Amino acid sequence: MRQRHKPWADDYLKEKDHIVLENPTIHKGKWKEVFGNDNPVHVEIGSGKGQFITGMAQQYPDVNFIGIEVAKSIIVSAVQKVDAAEVNNVRLLNVDANDIRTLFAENEIGEIYLNFSDPWPKNRHEKRRLTFKHFLEQYQDILSDKGQIVLKTDNRGLFEYSLVSFSEYGMKLKEVNLDLHAIEDAANVKTEYEEKFASLGHVIYRCKATF
Repeated sequence: MRQRHKPWADDYLKEKDHIVLENPTIHKGKWKEVFGNDNPVHVEIGSGKGQFITGMAQQYPDVNFIGIEVAKSIIVSAVQKVDAAEVNNVRLLNVDANDIRTLFAENEIGEIYLNFSDPWPKNRHEKRRLTFKHFLEQYQDILSDKGQIVLKTDNRGLFEYSLVSFSEYGMKLKEVNLDLHAIEDAANVKTEYEEKFASLGHVIYRCKATF
């Protein structure tokens, strides 16, 4: 879906530069200094309008969260949510995550969240899927030894592809859930898309995998 242009976005993001950081590559290997503590750092790739990362920050105050969202017209909504929630353990990055190793050092991240990522269903677009081996190589570099990837989607094709991709890469599947909402996981923080798709009767899938 094409997002409406927000002419005020640039000024707003500059005003909130304590939340959305300019030139984030300068913080590579130093993210705990950015947050001012030694808490683990978790990353969400494709934060959308910020409901998930804000909710996680509220639920887990002893974890630092970094959300990456390339669309400026969307990330402004995430900044507004984080600002309104008055949480200090979230930073947002308005950048492309195509090479995430430019942002994070080896073993710097404890967990990566892939929530309702674009499934890129056509075969010729396989390399764009965030669970393609090119991305898994990057995740392996930045994740700590006990770090994990958590994937949620309503797209069965992407889910099945990801399970195969994880397995072929030699990863261990810690969870494969074919109907997340059926188990009523109280710790599950829902994204905007998750609420929307679930309300339409879509099944929500989740898996957790480690290297």
